[in-house]
Amino acid sequence: MSVLEQPPPKAEDDVGHHDHHHVKEPFWRRYIFSQDHKVIGLQYAFTAMFFLLFGFCLMILMRWQLAWPGKAVPIIGGLLGETNAPGGIILPEFYNQLGAMHGTIMVFLAIVPLAVGAFGNYIVPLQIGAPDMAFPKLNMASYWCYFLGGVIMLASFFAPGGAANSGWTSYPPLSTIATQGQTWWLAGMVFLITSSLLGSINFIVTIFHLRAKGLSFMRLPFFVHSQLVTSFLLLLAFPPLEAAAIFQFFDRVFNTSFFRPSGLVISGEVLEVAGGGSPLLWQHLFWFLAHPEVYVLILPALGIVAEVIANNTRKPLWGYKSMVYSLIVLGFLSFVVWAHHMFLTGMGTTISAFFQTTTMIISIPSVVILSALFISLWGGSIRFTTPMLFALAFLPMFGIGGLTGLPLGLSPTDIHLHDTYYVIGHFHYVVAPGTIFAMFAGIYYWFPKITGRKMSDFLGKLHFWPSFIFINGIFMPMFIQGLAGVSRRLWDGGQEYSHAQPVLQWNAFMSICAFGLLISQIPFIFNLFWSIKKGKKVDSNPWQATTLEWAAAPSPPIGHGNFAEEPVVYRGPYEYSAPGAPDGYLAQNVPGKEG
Repeated sequence: MSVLEQPPPKAEDDVGHHDHHHVKEPFWRRYIFSQDHKVIGLQYAFTAMFFLLFGFCLMILMRWQLAWPGKAVPIIGGLLGETNAPGGIILPEFYNQLGAMHGTIMVFLAIVPLAVGAFGNYIVPLQIGAPDMAFPKLNMASYWCYFLGGVIMLASFFAPGGAANSGWTSYPPLSTIATQGQTWWLAGMVFLITSSLLGSINFIVTIFHLRAKGLSFMRLPFFVHSQLVTSFLLLLAFPPLEAAAIFQFFDRVFNTSFFRPSGLVISGEVLEVAGGGSPLLWQHLFWFLAHPEVYVLILPALGIVAEVIANNTRKPLWGYKSMVYSLIVLGFLSFVVWAHHMFLTGMGTTISAFFQTTTMIISIPSVVILSALFISLWGGSIRFTTPMLFALAFLPMFGIGGLTGLPLGLSPTDIHLHDTYYVIGHFHYVVAPGTIFAMFAGIYYWFPKITGRKMSDFLGKLHFWPSFIFINGIFMPMFIQGLAGVSRRLWDGGQEYSHAQPVLQWNAFMSICAFGLLISQIPFIFNLFWSIKKGKKVDSNPWQATTLEWAAAPSPPIGHGNFAEEPVVYRGPYEYSAPGAPDGYLAQNVPGKEG
């Protein structure tokens, strides 16, 4: 039964009613196969953070190989297995597996589930005054599809020949003849895509139908708008890739030729089952998803940063309506730019000009949102809390990622830069010091909502400053290497190429920074788990925020219901420094002058 169909609660004290309901639930029903959006959000959060750490460790192995090619990996070299790393040395085949699985895990198993599954599930119903998601059972199914997809992806490392090794983009015809791990990759992707589709339907219905009384669309927090547009992107862009994954699975298992071209020659022999397929069709289907996917990573991050900045500047977001409209334009345009990833496939000048134009246009709404966030800082009484530090760092880092993407959207410059380390630097500035910093801001900001306790500010700043320094040390030199023409996905980092020699010294520098970034996460991991039980206890609204999750719900919120009484909304989400407000801010649910 959905939340929309549930009968009203009996006339008894709501808090007592929910507590009584909780006591009767067995452990497996309450914490494992839970239908409460908050528990599911936490399941997503801890699973995604595990994959974030695992994917980061794969990158550490790659960085070791790039800095010191052919040298045995210390300590864990023997654990990698003699097939992958004889004597602890990473082979080219295993390096390709690390690259493919690092990209897959970080995008599909870490950042998207953390941004949408965790933050979206936990925060959106609270911010709109809903008792739960519209379809709790669908919500539970969404998490378990994601979990199964992750298990299949991890298990692929133990498949004969190892995990997928055709890049995170899985381009055919290479991927159609690759080792067995590629089949596991495709099966895992089907589960992950199904999870996203179930979740996106749930978010859309919840936001449209379960908003509190008085909560019009232009009174929604910016974070909710970002999740709504993200859900539409997932719903519309993922089905083509799911179909493509099934077709490629058929190519591999049943010898069809959806993506296998005629006359394919492998080790000097013609592959008899190949014929009539189009490798470029896969690229179109993949990038039709993968470019909206970039905005699936970015938009929730922008939503989190907007919440943190408004709260810590103690003033309304500048240009709130223009930011909301820009989100919608971003979402629409993200579907008509995908082929800027394919300029080198031989498309004609007319179609290249179209995708160049749409790529330049899509930068405009991004700049509008980023500019509005910068202007929101002007004249603010800024509180430099830990979440605010991460949110402030996000702004220039995302700006660098966006600006460096412009040359890649123009076919003349992309010809030189395509598939070089410049692309790696650009993309990672968007999703590493960009999106992941926003995720950290959200964790520090909403931690008191989830636990009733605050994370340590000292450990938070000890986490932030080294992370900020080292993450720039990793990715900034990639622009130098990329402009020099050094290709990515080179097992030895480019040692065999004469044009790469002048910039090879950056490999060791970037790898040392990567190890430093790994060590910098220790204060965060300790802070997270220590603060759950030992963190300083705070009241329900420690940040003096105006949105419903802080103003109307207790901390932690009531299980299976969220609110002691149904909230009513009287004004917009960011009434900070409001004239006549007794505490300097007006919460959305406090009666009085409507805004």
